[in-house]
Order: sequence, then C-alpha cells, then structure tokens
Amino acid sequence: METDTHISVIWSGIISDANYFGRYTRDILSSSDELLTSVLAFCMAPYFSLAMHESLQKIQKIDPGITAAFSKDTLDISTRSRHSLKLFEDTKRGIEGQIRYFREEIFPAHSARFLGNTCLPWARSLETDLGLYSYGGRLVTTTHTATYHLGFEPVKLLEKEAGPHIRSVFEEYGAFFGSLGANLEDEGADTFVTSLSASILHDEDVRSSKYYRQVFNGPETPEINAILTTFRALLNFTNLVLLDGLQRQHVEYTTLKIAYLSLYQVLRSVHILLKDPSYSLTASSAESAASIVGSDSAKEILNPNARPFRNMLMHYNLPPKTDASKVDFSRPFFGMIAEYFPDYEIGDFIELVRQCGYMTAGLLEQWAERC
Repeated sequence: METDTHISVIWSGIISDANYFGRYTRDILSSSDELLTSVLAFCMAPYFSLAMHESLQKIQKIDPGITAAFSKDTLDISTRSRHSLKLFEDTKRGIEGQIRYFREEIFPAHSARFLGNTCLPWARSLETDLGLYSYGGRLVTTTHTATYHLGFEPVKLLEKEAGPHIRSVFEEYGAFFGSLGANLEDEGADTFVTSLSASILHDEDVRSSKYYRQVFNGPETPEINAILTTFRALLNFTNLVLLDGLQRQHVEYTTLKIAYLSLYQVLRSVHILLKDPSYSLTASSAESAASIVGSDSAKEILNPNARPFRNMLMHYNLPPKTDASKVDFSRPFFGMIAEYFPDYEIGDFIELVRQCGYMTAGLLEQWAERC
C-alpha cells in the first residue's frame, strides 16, 4: 500500500529529473557546437527515456488515459531505449538476445546504409560504417552504441529522411517533461554541459568489422566486443563528462542517479558475462572481467543488500520494506543511502561511485586494448 510518504518520494524523484533535464536542455541550446550537442544527445537519450517511461508508469495510475497524448511509436521507442540501460540484465534479451540484436539489426542496418555506395572496386575498402566519438582521448559513444540506446528501429533510424521523425519523438519527450516542470528559462544551477570543451571532442569513421576484431575478446566475438564497447563508452561518458567537477559536498539527484545506475548495470553485466559458461572469454578477457568485478568498491556497489537502492532510482519507488519513518526529505536520496550503504555518509558515497566508476572505466580501457 502506498502511503503519502511513498507517493512523495515518487514525485520528488520525478520532479527532480524533469527540472534537471530542463536545465540540461537550456544549456544545450546555448551551445553553438553541433558535434558536441549531437554527441550529448546520443549519450543522454537513454536517461531521458528512463525518466519518461518510469514517470508515465507512475502517472498512469492516477490518469490511465495519459498515454493517449503520445504516439505509439514514441512510447515504444522510450520503452526500448529505457530497457537498453539494463544491458545483460535485460530479462527479455539476456546476453544472447543482445548479441542477436547487434548481429541481426544494428550491424546490417549500418552496413546497408554506409557500405556498397561506390561503383569503384578500389574505393570500397575505404568505405566506413562505424563512427567513433572521443572526449579527451576516451571513447564516449559510437554510432552502434547510439543506435542501441536511442530505441529506434535501426533501419528507420538510419534512413536519409529520418530527421523529422526523430525530432517529433523528442518533441514529445520535451512536452512531457515540460508538463512536469522542466523550464528552458530556469535560472537554476548550470549542468555539466557548460563545463565541456568542444576542442577535445573528436570523431573518426572506421570499418566496424576491422575495429571489433581488434578490441576486447578478439576476432571470434564481434558482437560481444561491440556490446563491451557500449559498456566502455557508457562509463567514459558518465565519469569523464557527466561527473567531471562534481563536488563531494554537493550532489545533484539526477547526476548521481545516472552515474550510479550506469556503473551498477555495467558491473552487473560484466559479472553475468563472466559467470555464464555459454560465452567463452579468452584467458586475458576473463582476467580483465574478474578484475573489474573483484575490487572492493565494485563489491560494495553490487552488494545484493543494496539492490533495493538501485530499484528505487530506476523506478522511483521507495523500497517496499522501508520503514517510512526513516525517510528524510531534507537529506539526499531521502536518507536511504544510510539504509543501504550504512558505512557511507553522502560525501563518502559520492566518492565511492566516482572512484569505482573511474577505476572500472580505466579497466575497460585496458581490456579493450589488450586484444
């Protein structure tokens, strides 16, 4: 049974996210660098989708007809995009389903769109079908990763005339968050966007078949390598872009939520891959994966007793067994950090997420390059 406290926790999370996304969009609109804003759109899309999907799930209990305000395509896209954050924890796909999605949909869509466009035999070897985007020398997204996270059907996303459709979907997102209080005129704190430097953002086009042979688990597992590349980009983005400059003494709900959930899902997914004998990792890869999930900080993040905290941030719900009298709206995350990470004050918890995130991102970099 949902009490007033439970409902207040849900709405506090929803409104915090909407406010943040409004300020983020305000800061994006003030940027004149098209490449930077495009890359950030790729990187932030699944987090917008997560907030939209979960908010709608909660609001629908009050207003069952709210989904009628959105096109079916937009609802389907937000659902797929939101589920992409689960990575190998996605119960509908699991590891095999994610591999199949890359092999049967993402790879062919890019190849069909970008390869075979020249009649000159000698020029075909120069064609590329994978875009890499790096910030400060570290990969933060790729066109395959973006396709995976955006939630659009890959072939439709890559159509030459897809622009208006993509724009219409995100206009629906914007209208929804606007109804929850997002405001482009908000004079609140700047988001991470204002601290970024477009001069250290670089793009490169490569042939995906060649690229994936040279990273992570080697030439025999291109799909797994592509998914691990997605993990790599996800954590590089949250740790080198989103969290850069985050103060230990101050936490923005949405910023830490994004960083924590991304870290948790990557760690959990590496653990799932490592423990599943169906997917052969090379000795070097197994060693790399074990080092990622075997650190003390990773064990803290993955502690099963703290799983309800992850669920709260993912779904907005107060964990069902929580003593409502311990909820404190004056404290970050309603005082729940003390419940699920009892050895950590808020500053210590921020440092745990930051330190574990940086270390995990670094280990993924090393793993990618050991092949």
